[in-house]
Amino acid sequence: MNIFEERESNVRTYCRNFPDVFHKAVGSTVYSESGVEFIDFLAGAGALNYGHNNQYIKQKVISYLESDAIAHGLDLHTMAKRDFLEKFSEAVLIPKKLDYKIQFCGSTGTNAVEAALKLARKVKQRTGIFSFMGGYHGMTLGSLAISSNNGIRLGAGVTSNHVTFMPFPYGYMENFDTIEYMETVLTDVNSGVEKPAAIIFETVQAEGGVVVAPIEWMQRLRNLCDRHDILLICDDIQVGCGRTGPFFSFERANIVPDIVAISKSISGYGFPMSLLLIKPEFDIWEPGEHTGTFRGNQLAFVGASAAIEYRESINLEYEVKLKESFLNTFLNEEIACLSEKIVIRGIGMIWGIDLSDRGASFAKAIAQRCYELGLIVERVGRDDTVIKILPPLNIEMPVLRKGCSIIKQAFFDCIN
Repeated sequence: MNIFEERESNVRTYCRNFPDVFHKAVGSTVYSESGVEFIDFLAGAGALNYGHNNQYIKQKVISYLESDAIAHGLDLHTMAKRDFLEKFSEAVLIPKKLDYKIQFCGSTGTNAVEAALKLARKVKQRTGIFSFMGGYHGMTLGSLAISSNNGIRLGAGVTSNHVTFMPFPYGYMENFDTIEYMETVLTDVNSGVEKPAAIIFETVQAEGGVVVAPIEWMQRLRNLCDRHDILLICDDIQVGCGRTGPFFSFERANIVPDIVAISKSISGYGFPMSLLLIKPEFDIWEPGEHTGTFRGNQLAFVGASAAIEYRESINLEYEVKLKESFLNTFLNEEIACLSEKIVIRGIGMIWGIDLSDRGASFAKAIAQRCYELGLIVERVGRDDTVIKILPPLNIEMPVLRKGCSIIKQAFFDCIN
């Protein structure tokens, strides 16, 4: 028995599928302590959009540390926070004509989601929330309540109240007008469902199996919320920060959510950071009404500012579009053709290979074989039957091709 098995809690998960002891990581490659090299198609579950130890961001952080600048500041005014607010406003919000107040929530995405739910209820003076089947929003009580996976919800040990799950356009529901269904629920006095304070959604259900919401569906959802005086919350934690191409994943639908939750890659380097973007008219917090000890992570501010500079310097949005085209072509021409039961879904730099018809054991065998061949890739979706491809956005094309060729080899090995 090693020290991990002896001392670490049973709750550990990723290390069970990827059991090496890792020591070093650069770009899109991680190395075990024995020197084995792995291509990373996991990217910190979306926290490493700019790769491991991004050189540009790292030097900015090192310089900050060497200057003895403040490292922890609660919500005090600091130079690092000011720099981030200015860069984020000038490079992201203003060019996109988005007017948001920015709330720093704490160390992880679920903190932002909790703040969003709390604020929505305060604004609308209603308790209900509409969430979606297949959605995932975090592991704290409020976030669990709006996440649909019964397995993880059971861990809360309490009933999730005031949440109504609505159908998402996936599977059988793709041929069902889910927006019209919500309209009916909201207007039928006998529906048994009260008007919620907010509707929270993901433009791409990442943990739900890489299910991409149609543009028209998102536009109609925005319209539904407007007509019924309901706040629209976009959880952009995993698929924001350029993962789908533009900085925000909702941009492709030309909509503006009332509240946006951001985390994971916002810090640029994997530092804990989360924030809410709030339309100014809904920023009705009283001072100190929602706080967090680590909402002033100065290294995260420095990393986030550097990440914005880095994105612009390499024209990252264009790079993502090029790689999206490659992944789309490769997966449909090289993987989907292996079986009529394989379904490919994705956008930008998040793609899923749906093996639902082959079952969880087959999907697990594929992921395990990929790992044996030097590729780290995760399984998500119902019963973990979807292979999720989530490389760093700046992965070099030769490395991306090699990783995809490993997936193809794994399929050949497991099918034959």
